[in-house]
Amino acid sequence: MRKVEHYYSEEPESFLKAKEIDVFFDGFFYRFKTPSGVFSYGKPDKASMELVKYSLISENERVLDLGCGYGLIGVLVKKINPGIKLYMSDINKRALKFAKENSLKNNIVSEIKSGNLFDPWKEYKFDNILCNPPFAAGKKIWAEIVEESPKYLSENGKIHFVAYHNKGGETLSKLMKETFGNLVTLSKNGGIRVYLSYNE
Repeated sequence: MRKVEHYYSEEPESFLKAKEIDVFFDGFFYRFKTPSGVFSYGKPDKASMELVKYSLISENERVLDLGCGYGLIGVLVKKINPGIKLYMSDINKRALKFAKENSLKNNIVSEIKSGNLFDPWKEYKFDNILCNPPFAAGKKIWAEIVEESPKYLSENGKIHFVAYHNKGGETLSKLMKETFGNLVTLSKNGGIRVYLSYNE
């Protein structure tokens, strides 16, 4: 029986195909190389683009793109906020290889680590965390991201999630409010929501 894989697999065994795409954002085109076996192969994910568009990011922040895939969110955020210090991580080793390549391709500097959820960042604190959570991996995974994230945020640090409100986002947003005591919905577009909580 063929092994079932998803983009949350640590080491995809599927045949690797790569496709280059041009992503238009904020008046510019950016080129990304996207691999099969990684989320959003061959096209930019709509929800991820909403997260980039509506996230509240200040210059000089330490920003973590958690579950970065091939680097779409982190690279774009860094291009439009060049003063931030960018960090990216993913459990999928194929994704990380392409995140590094896309960082170089788009002339940005980032610190990229391999590992599950916050495991690579035990000694770090961030001013901002961005996440398009892996709903396909199950509630246990994305709930852990929400519940563990306060430990990795600086005082008054913030975390952004993007989700389809009727496909897990409503439950996610309630957990964010329970965990942080606050919740702001930054955008509503075609069922997609960008949620924000502050570490108070």
